[in-house]
Amino acid sequence: MDTYLTVAYGSQITAAATRHHLDPRLLAAVAAQETGGPGADSGRNIVGDAGHGHGIFQIDDRWHAFAGSPAAMDPARNADYAAGMLESNLNRYGDLRSALSAYNAGSPNATGTRTDWGDGAPVGYADSVFRHYARLGGSAGSAAASAPVDAASDPAALGQLRDLASQLGGGSSGLSTMPLNLPPYRPLPQLDGRDRDLAPSADAAGDGDDSLGA
Repeated sequence: MDTYLTVAYGSQITAAATRHHLDPRLLAAVAAQETGGPGADSGRNIVGDAGHGHGIFQIDDRWHAFAGSPAAMDPARNADYAAGMLESNLNRYGDLRSALSAYNAGSPNATGTRTDWGDGAPVGYADSVFRHYARLGGSAGSAAASAPVDAASDPAALGQLRDLASQLGGGSSGLSTMPLNLPPYRPLPQLDGRDRDLAPSADAAGDGDDSLGA
């Protein structure tokens, strides 16, 4: 995917997203959520979460040996590691909301870290990433290039997909049977003796970097 990101570490994020079949804007949205905060379009290469979160994507050293290595603070390798986890989650769970929730909290059904965007209604991790994604120009259609949101269980996503279908000149009757269009599953490198998609996620404790609201 040829997407040019005018955000911090945009080239590293784009390269990692392309290798792992993700929309670069989606991966950038995760970075903004993890180390940018509400209203930010970019992440920062920092150590956060009381010293446990490493790099742009806050890989947690309590769950990932990678996070304890110097590579964790290399933006390119940090982005590649995060993209690999998201790809594995998408292959495992089949929808974007579940993949993001598992990345943050270790469970596809978790609300995860809540972020206050200043509108009086703190939102869960996946919804906050979606807000960043929209700011970066992402849409339900481009997210579907990675793995469509599970519209059947997400009325808001269903509305977005209906709008998209309308813009494309089609109806919405076929949305419930919309194919996932996921890339074929390919086993990823082993992590501490476990497949990466079975390992705890980046913020498996579910707290992220609380000082940033991520």
